[in-house]
Amino acid sequence: MANQLAGRVALVTGAGKNIGRSIALALARDGAAVAVNGRRDDAAVAAVVAEIRAAGGTAIAAMADVADQPQARALVEHVAAELGGIDIVVSNAGLRRQTPYLEISLAEWREIMSVALDGAFFLSQAAIPHLAARGGGAIIAMSGMSNHVGTPNRAHVSASKAALEGLMRSLAVEFGPQHIRCNCIAPGAIDTVRGASAGPLPGTLTLEGTPLGRRGTTEEIAAMVRLLAGPEGAYITGQTIHVNGGVYLT
Repeated sequence: MANQLAGRVALVTGAGKNIGRSIALALARDGAAVAVNGRRDDAAVAAVVAEIRAAGGTAIAAMADVADQPQARALVEHVAAELGGIDIVVSNAGLRRQTPYLEISLAEWREIMSVALDGAFFLSQAAIPHLAARGGGAIIAMSGMSNHVGTPNRAHVSASKAALEGLMRSLAVEFGPQHIRCNCIAPGAIDTVRGASAGPLPGTLTLEGTPLGRRGTTEEIAAMVRLLAGPEGAYITGQTIHVNGGVYLT
């Protein structure tokens, strides 16, 4: 393992599989101690922790529902106590649903908002004092293309991601003087295992409309997280960075 993030502590939510797993592995490879968060799938989280430890890294499992404020706060305090602080927060947990707008119930609307937006709010509010105490750090939230290209049947997802980007921009300005950098990443069509509730890939993210003509990999998203979390990203804040094979241009 490399050591560029040695001495740093990272909390990655939704890290049991797909993009979150690749992010946790990438940060650990560069020396960060990683708290691998999941909500229900203990086995998947344990597998990621084992993978990091087998490669010589430091990792702990940190199960919690980030959409629940007491759990999110307890998660942050637990990670800080177990690993000695927090320097990097990756808010990756989210729900992907496709429901016609006129059929979205208030319960479904709130469920989508609670994970992507409320979860990021709870985590960042609890974690910022820890980042500030260690001289700064990075908060990276996972947005998406839906709110940029306009995607039918995902109005609630789009709204949550647009609000998430606004939250990160505000935090970037408010906490920049404390050397806390806050950014979003907007992935395009990424090669992941989609849950049944996510539905098919939205038509706005077809491979035919992507200039590079392929899906991205989870490792490519993790590489951008790694850049933003490390010294190379020290002058980047308040941004939404698109990693989408050029689809945003079409």
